[in-house]
Amino acid sequence: MIDSDEIAGRKNKAIEAELAAETTAFSGAARWLIALATVGAIIVAINQLFNFRIGGYAMLEGMYLYILAGTFLAISFLCFRIKGGVSSQIPWYDWALALLALGIAGYFAFTRSESLDNGWEYAAPQTAIWFSIAFYILILEATRRTGGLVLFLVVFLFSLYPTFAEDMPDPLNGFTQPFTDVIPFFMISAEASFGIPMQAFGNLVIGFILFGAVLQYTGGGRFFNDLAMALVGQYRGGAGKVSIFASGFMGSMSGSVISNVLTTGVVSIPAMKNSGFSARFAAATEACASTGGVLMPPIMGATAFVMASWLGVPYVEIMIAAAIPSALYYFGLFIQIDAYSGRRGLKGLMKAELPQIRAVLGHGWVYIFVFALLITLMVAFRWETTAPFYAVVLLLIVNQIKKGSSFTVSSFVDMIVSVGRTLAEIVAILLGIGMIVGAFQATGLTGPLANELVYMAGNSTAMLLVMGAITSFIFGMGMTVTACYIFLAVILAPALVQAGLNELGVHLFILYWGMVSFITPPVALGAFAAATLAGASPMGSAWQATRLGAVIYIIPFFFVLNPALIGQGPLPEVLLSVVCAFVGIWFIAAAMQGYLACIGTMGAGVLSLIMRGALMASGLLLAAPFGGLLALNQIEMSLVGLLLALIPAAYAWRLNRRNKEESIVL
Repeated sequence: MIDSDEIAGRKNKAIEAELAAETTAFSGAARWLIALATVGAIIVAINQLFNFRIGGYAMLEGMYLYILAGTFLAISFLCFRIKGGVSSQIPWYDWALALLALGIAGYFAFTRSESLDNGWEYAAPQTAIWFSIAFYILILEATRRTGGLVLFLVVFLFSLYPTFAEDMPDPLNGFTQPFTDVIPFFMISAEASFGIPMQAFGNLVIGFILFGAVLQYTGGGRFFNDLAMALVGQYRGGAGKVSIFASGFMGSMSGSVISNVLTTGVVSIPAMKNSGFSARFAAATEACASTGGVLMPPIMGATAFVMASWLGVPYVEIMIAAAIPSALYYFGLFIQIDAYSGRRGLKGLMKAELPQIRAVLGHGWVYIFVFALLITLMVAFRWETTAPFYAVVLLLIVNQIKKGSSFTVSSFVDMIVSVGRTLAEIVAILLGIGMIVGAFQATGLTGPLANELVYMAGNSTAMLLVMGAITSFIFGMGMTVTACYIFLAVILAPALVQAGLNELGVHLFILYWGMVSFITPPVALGAFAAATLAGASPMGSAWQATRLGAVIYIIPFFFVLNPALIGQGPLPEVLLSVVCAFVGIWFIAAAMQGYLACIGTMGAGVLSLIMRGALMASGLLLAAPFGGLLALNQIEMSLVGLLLALIPAAYAWRLNRRNKEESIVL
């Protein structure tokens, strides 16, 4: 059995690699080439998305995606080393691989019209076959460098699956095809590497990643952290509550849990420890807050944009649907931190330590205006692909006008290089996992596999959801969030939809359960990263994060069974479900910490545990979609939950009153 120290050692390597990626500074020719290549790709994207037709030429979508793929694949070889991690020391063979990636992508872009006219994805000429194989090898290597060995092995095995599908037992049996037919299909068709994942990148992801980077480099991250400090820093557990808002916002921009922990945790964790939080609880708070950021609108990281393309719906619909579950998660986290602070008598931060809200808003109101512009363009005008570029322009203009914050040439190039590295990492992973999608398309396995999963679950929706949650958790341990989502969207989502569940709810369910591995042992990378900064036990911090973030394990079941919690349904039903869910989450979070706001502690001992269990049960009756149970509808079940909550509330009130009387006597 592997002990916690060995697990910690393994995780620390991943954390150190992430930290290196955040701090590596490129210099010399590499720095300028990465910056120029990134700017060139962004200009190509702007020309395509705004339909400028520079030179009177309209570019085919496939050609556009090949240019992006070649550019960022080349950058990935310049940034990520063969032994893993990021380094500014670029060996000669990585320069060669970068040039090769550009050349091969250029070939496919140049021949795109011909390949469409002649159906090369099914009958490629010999030259295209050899170029496809070379491109395939480059993508595999880039996926290994950026996504890690586990993701590489998964992609590699599934990419070869169509060559031996006929020999697999049911339900994995499919159509077998020669290797020289499969690889061109992956590289040329719009159903594999250049299918939905890369289409989402070219149309949506690139603009929002650019927006997030510019927002951080122009001081947006600092503004929202100061705003959170000014709003909630003075209340009990204020440092922890600030972490929720600051880390949640930053995670929404970056889409990376670990990088979010490493950037915001440097400030938030020491502040929490200084205000009385244990090192373990401070680490768990930061890990949970950073994990939730990837689930929080308006940006949510790259995965949400892939989801929008996958479902064929506007990104705004994903954003609106994700708003309620995300708010429930952060509300549960907020209640637990408040209860923890109340139970231990922790105070807020000193007023002298806090920024003045008027000064914060006076200095950074423009960031709120930029977000308002972004959301208005997305919601009112439906300019999802172009809205982030308008927001970026506004940010850059304001930043240059403001005194003391304008870009220098060097800082601007640093920002562009950072954007290029981030986009290169995303592209390398998307190209790799696109081959998983292609493998299932080539073998015709998606439909039969969904039927088999439904059959294995015995037509039980609950069993299928449990199987889906476990599968998502397992794959989330070894893959990036986006890779895990796409893999399960192919394999698992059709089965859940076939069982009669809401399609959007199913895809959000997969996303949520793919995220829990960041705070759940034995992997818990987010908790391990935070523990490193806090000087706490890694495994102890992970278990504390599991308890603190408990709401994330149950919310997906709530909204996938009750679509009203993702805004799907009549307005009265949505409002009722949301109100009941918030009250239910309040009770569940209070039961987890043994402290009921406005009343006080629930004490210790066996009777206390029973009362806490009753409070949790009442929360579940309120929040969960239990309508129809015991011949009661949802309103009646919610009333039962409220009545049940009166018992532990009365117990806590009596206990605290007695303690108060005893303290007065003493």
